[in-house]
Amino acid sequence: FFYFPETHGISFRIQISVKELLDTDVLLKLLFHLPVNYPSTLPDISVNSDQLTRAQCMDVKEKLLEQAKKHPSEPMVHDLILWVQQHLKDVIEQSTTVCNEKTALSKGTEDGIWMLLLHLDHMRAKAKYVKTLEKWTSNLRLTGRLMFMGKIILILLQGDRSSIKEYLILQKTSKVDVDSSGKKCKEKMMRVLCETEVQSQHKRFQTFEVKEYSAPEELQKEFETAGLTTLFSEFVTPLLK
Repeated sequence: FFYFPETHGISFRIQISVKELLDTDVLLKLLFHLPVNYPSTLPDISVNSDQLTRAQCMDVKEKLLEQAKKHPSEPMVHDLILWVQQHLKDVIEQSTTVCNEKTALSKGTEDGIWMLLLHLDHMRAKAKYVKTLEKWTSNLRLTGRLMFMGKIILILLQGDRSSIKEYLILQKTSKVDVDSSGKKCKEKMMRVLCETEVQSQHKRFQTFEVKEYSAPEELQKEFETAGLTTLFSEFVTPLLK
């Protein structure tokens, strides 16, 4: 979408999907801010992607800015988008090589520690449902929070990537709740809001706890304490509206 801050130039977001390593698609969210005297002044660029680490996004941004400098005084956004589609794989591979030495030390398992944020629409058989989730998280050694705030139900989990994937299968295929007539039923109203690798600024949860919050501010504080302010503003704030 476009928005025009008066006299500050133009900002617009572009989402592109790039075929990536292992043939999975990487969805890149690019935000370009073109100053008033663009193209004689370079654009500001920000890069986000759920499939990439923050460090990889920063590397992609740096490489895009390097490319931008090669187009002095000529419109370049289209060229930059084409460039990132062609070169994303190389940038990530370089970025990964540099990161591997650091992450090899911090990874307990081959896949690292991942985080999952889920949104549930409702729980009819709440006590039974909660008990089931506590059992699964315990068996899979996942930590985090089951959070209730008004009608909002969120599940935030951290653990090995393989355990997170196993949890998602259980959540989708097991009869965890009851329908309106009291029959056991599967969870059909679940949304995965975010699935990402845990970064150094994220606090690790030591246990899995069930918590009730009486106001959005309390919920926000829980996320902020865990170093997850961005996660809250991006995925939870829209649910509160």
